[in-house]
Amino acid sequence: MEKVFVNDKDIVIPGEPLAEGFDFLPAGKAFREDEKIFASTIGLVYVKGRVIKVIPLAGKYMPKRGDIVIGKVTNIGHSGWTLDIDCPYLADLNIGEASSEYIDLRKASMNQFFDIGDYALTEVTAISEGMFVKLTAKYRPYRRLVGGTIIKVSPTKIPRIIGKAGSMIKMLKDHSNCDITVGQNGLIWIKGDAEKQALVSRIIKVIEKESHLPGLTDKIKHMLEGGK
Repeated sequence: MEKVFVNDKDIVIPGEPLAEGFDFLPAGKAFREDEKIFASTIGLVYVKGRVIKVIPLAGKYMPKRGDIVIGKVTNIGHSGWTLDIDCPYLADLNIGEASSEYIDLRKASMNQFFDIGDYALTEVTAISEGMFVKLTAKYRPYRRLVGGTIIKVSPTKIPRIIGKAGSMIKMLKDHSNCDITVGQNGLIWIKGDAEKQALVSRIIKVIEKESHLPGLTDKIKHMLEGGK
């Protein structure tokens, strides 16, 4: 018997049955057991034809080459910096990847470029077999992030915060006049007027919490225009 037990965009929990029948295909965080498909995590379910897909509502960031990430400098070594990019693995920014110009340590100290506690916008260039992440900040817009505030959201919500073709993040920037930089690892840097920084931070948390609800774009626009 072919049957779907959920509706498109339902929130499901681990172990919840989603569909029955071999004509359906599990995707994302859905899995098959005999004739049935189940959710393996808390997530949002998408029903597209015969595909039953679960997108996690929360989860740890898993780096991929080419990802743009924001990291916090946690250590300075002889040949570079260690950054926390909020993932299970260590991330390294080698001195040769810190600037497009040659860094002469006889004339400058490493903490002039990145100091412990600094946040940096970087790109993942490689991931070793031992899951050691290599970063670069060699070219613009990669740099040390000075001032502003950092907030953290679930990495799975970053696409909704950016919006289709960048529409949501553009609306936030245009209405607040804040500089907003989004890392794919779930860290977001916001810099502007203190009151606007606080507003954007609060709105981003609303987007994170209500990303699956209809009418979200209109609600965010209302908040940016001074509504509650």
